[in-house]
Amino acid sequence: MAQRYGGKHSPETGDSSYRGARRTRAGGRVNLLFLAPLPMVWQAFTSPPAEMFMWLVALGSMLLAAWLTRDGLIAQEAYDARKVARRPAVPRKILGSLLTGAGLAVAGYVGFGLGSAVIFAVLGAVLHFAAFGADPLKNKGMDGVDEFQTDRVARAVEKAEEHLKAMTSAAHRAGDRQVEARVESFQMQVRELLRTVEEDPRDLTGARKFMGVYLKGARDACEKFADVYTRAQSPDAKADFMTLLSDLQASFDAKTKHLLLDNHSDLTVEIEVLRDRLKQEGIRLDQS
Repeated sequence: MAQRYGGKHSPETGDSSYRGARRTRAGGRVNLLFLAPLPMVWQAFTSPPAEMFMWLVALGSMLLAAWLTRDGLIAQEAYDARKVARRPAVPRKILGSLLTGAGLAVAGYVGFGLGSAVIFAVLGAVLHFAAFGADPLKNKGMDGVDEFQTDRVARAVEKAEEHLKAMTSAAHRAGDRQVEARVESFQMQVRELLRTVEEDPRDLTGARKFMGVYLKGARDACEKFADVYTRAQSPDAKADFMTLLSDLQASFDAKTKHLLLDNHSDLTVEIEVLRDRLKQEGIRLDQS
């Protein structure tokens, strides 16, 4: 069935789904890492058994390095996008550098000897590290604040992002441009709520139901819609799902604004308390 194009000037989608979008770094150079070691396949199957095994070890090491590097870049993008985040449990990009060096060392040894193996190992690891850098090695946004509370926020945001990722997969499976754009718009509103909670972890209590129960319900609804829509592209099912997302987005928007107003009220109270304390100390704020 033909689908109507939902582009930048489409009245149904608009350009809101692209607001704040960034091009992912998990492409381009990373894809080359998967292609670069493929000539080793030819070397492996035109060599004696012992050398073939070493060539395959080198190939596997470099392909694993490419996979880890790609995952490391994706993890870093998620880390950079959040105000409060824990460092990745596994330093994938650093491991990718080491595995690249190891793979080139094996290839250099079997092809040219021990001296070349050492040179290839050092150059491979250093150039990989220079190209992709290190993984985040410390927690973000957790300095000088309640570690327990910020850790709770980080876990809640990670869980919410898992729900959003599942929604993206389900919307893509449905194969409808308008649905995908609508889901993206809803996700942007959800992420505004997540960033608000990250900026003030005290908001987690008030937003927990939205980040957990409501978002999980949205994920389940999206997955069920995708199941139904892939079997029979029902206009009624699509209309109901789009209406549901609109209602949910309005609820998340209202909750985000409420949290921001509460934060502003807290700031006003703190300023007034500070003013009263300074007056007690005999300090006038209107003095230059």
